[in-house]
Amino acid sequence: MNERRTTNILLLIIVVPIIFYMLKILDFILIPIVASLFIALLFLPLMRWLTKKNIPNSLSIIIVLFIFIASFLLGGEIIKLASKEIMQTQDAFVAKAQIKITDLAYTIEDFLGFKLTEDGNLMNLILNKEAVGKNFGFTIGFIGNLISMLLMTAFFVVLWLAESLNFYKVLSSTIFKQQYASAKIFMKIENDLITFVKVKFLVSALTGIGFGLACYFFNVSFPIFWGLFAFLINFVQMIGSVVSVILLAIFAFVELDPTSTLLFFVITITLVQVVFGSILEPIFMGKSFSINVIAILVSLMFWGYIWGVPGLIMSIPITVFLKIIFEQFPQTKLFATLLKGSDKKIKIPKI
Repeated sequence: MNERRTTNILLLIIVVPIIFYMLKILDFILIPIVASLFIALLFLPLMRWLTKKNIPNSLSIIIVLFIFIASFLLGGEIIKLASKEIMQTQDAFVAKAQIKITDLAYTIEDFLGFKLTEDGNLMNLILNKEAVGKNFGFTIGFIGNLISMLLMTAFFVVLWLAESLNFYKVLSSTIFKQQYASAKIFMKIENDLITFVKVKFLVSALTGIGFGLACYFFNVSFPIFWGLFAFLINFVQMIGSVVSVILLAIFAFVELDPTSTLLFFVITITLVQVVFGSILEPIFMGKSFSINVIAILVSLMFWGYIWGVPGLIMSIPITVFLKIIFEQFPQTKLFATLLKGSDKKIKIPKI
């Protein structure tokens, strides 16, 4: 028995790194599959409702695809509006930024005792042609990869909804042998995921609106862009709120004079994150996602390393899914306990 146990431990030590390696190198196919699974689960209640109305399954899939595509088209129009706003005022902003950054560079030079640039113009160093060319190439490549990912995700969504890929049958035939158990767990996963997305979308939308209004009332440029940025990055749990406040505060340093106005603006956007992220979100979530904060941090680091930004966005749903699975078996309840933490309402810290 001891030899068998030792062999199993050694096999586990060998297999786990291989699994992690496969997850990383196969991200181009695994990210669309996992993302499409979560999206398909979101649309399942709508599919069931359309079925009750005697609407054919093929027509129901077309309706779901139309909603899916319309959502991205609407997002594209908002991005286009934000880009137009930036292009209209970019010259004035660059001139203002050049003055502020140059003054800051002089202050740092006086403090450190050496020059940062030869000509004293830090903007020329930041906005050199080589750097702009590299950034442009990176942007084009990113957009191409994003479009490819979206098309693959839409394709897999159709497969899930058409039951060519059946998540319930996969659970029944692999993890859970009893049909009742698999149906019960499937419904719990679906309900928890829908609750998470509803709350996260609402909180992110309110955060984006709050950021946009703060920029508008304090005369900070590009309020639409910053509202959209805060909305999108807020889906990255914990990290997104920190990044949005820090970046907007740095941007406001260029736009506003370093007086009480700048201080009040930073306090305002911080309060927006605190109210929506640290107060409303835990209240709306309730006890549905009682996950240890340390487990959330580990999940963010792990899936962020494996799958990048998509991993950061999907880390919490994946962790919730794993916790539900672990809770069903005596052998893995220890892992579920480590993920769960206390019975108090989860409070995911925000700025």
